[in-house]
Amino acid sequence: MHKKTKLKKPELLAPAGNLEKLKFAIHYGADAVYIGGKQFGLRSKAGNFSFEDMKEGVAFAKQYGAKVYVAANIIAHNENLVGAQAYFKKLYEVGIAAVIVADPALIQACKEGAPELEIHISTQASIVNWRTVEFWKKEGIPRVVLAREVSLEEIKEIKEKVDIEIESFIHGAMCISYSGRCVLSNHMTARDANRGGCAQSCRWKYDLFEDSVDGAISVTDKTDEAYTMSSQDLSMVEQLPDLLAAGVDSLKIEGRMKSIHYVATVVNVYREIIDTYYEDPDNYQLDPNWVDEIWKAAQRSLTTAFYYKEPTEKDQLFGKPDRIQKYDFSGLVLNYDEKTQIATIQQRNSFAVGDEIEFFGPNFYHFKQKIRKIMDESGKSIDRAKHALMITKIKVDQPLSYYDMMRKSK
Repeated sequence: MHKKTKLKKPELLAPAGNLEKLKFAIHYGADAVYIGGKQFGLRSKAGNFSFEDMKEGVAFAKQYGAKVYVAANIIAHNENLVGAQAYFKKLYEVGIAAVIVADPALIQACKEGAPELEIHISTQASIVNWRTVEFWKKEGIPRVVLAREVSLEEIKEIKEKVDIEIESFIHGAMCISYSGRCVLSNHMTARDANRGGCAQSCRWKYDLFEDSVDGAISVTDKTDEAYTMSSQDLSMVEQLPDLLAAGVDSLKIEGRMKSIHYVATVVNVYREIIDTYYEDPDNYQLDPNWVDEIWKAAQRSLTTAFYYKEPTEKDQLFGKPDRIQKYDFSGLVLNYDEKTQIATIQQRNSFAVGDEIEFFGPNFYHFKQKIRKIMDESGKSIDRAKHALMITKIKVDQPLSYYDMMRKSK
């Protein structure tokens, strides 16, 4: 059993690829979000934030007592350094709480351009030992994001030897290369993964060929699934108390490219686990509903990665993939009239009369029902909501709130 006196409630840190995702992540329970700006980040396809969007995001976060961090974690070439000091200064001015940086040149640029802006060392820096953590502490860094290759026992030792904030990943996609340092995308698509252009070449399907006088001949058994180099996704939903007891200060969810449904679902689950655990650590029990809920957002099989052992082929995506039930984010609740029980729903994916749907919201609020009637915005009955973002009205048996979501099984 864990002693309550040793436990400090950690930060739940969520990804936000755009302003809408930021609002959902915070509304569903994130203590902080990390975003990307238009420069210096590793997710150039994530939508990313203008300074105006950042300002709006920071204002929204403050309403919930949450923080906004900016990832500026590229490995910079000479031309990438232009304007770095001014960029960090602007981030500080719009209210960003910290930047996540890997390259020493950008760390220096931040210290010179915005000396009061907090710096967190990115997982791209491949921090796997306590001496490196100690080095960054001496440099005045308050938090390091550990490499995903670090084990639970190594985290415990780091926390024992160095008084610094530790941020560790708890959920999301795993890069197959060491701490994301990959050049596969560079060679196959001329897109630099370390400067924001990763094409996820490891997720592609491959065959093995042998040269012969007749040309290249496949040597793969035709009954086999095509080979892939990619990893299963990380999930610590069943083992989270181990990280809490180890003293991890920030629990990080991967996924700035992921959907609103994914972000809301995953944040909702981990918020519930953390809060439940800290209410009574000695009597904590895993609720199977939390595990079921995580699978509703899962895109791949799940693994605990490096936390307990060295991963093997069982933690990679070999052969035929597991069948995972897929869910569509079907609608966003805009309003609910308690007298008439009519919910106003903004369509996000097609739904129809007769569909079994599930509503969910913050604080792990869930219920299911069938759609008995759909009306369009004018009150006319329709069989299906098939137009993107159309406003519909349906009768819902239980109360709903703005930002609650509706989904259905594909």
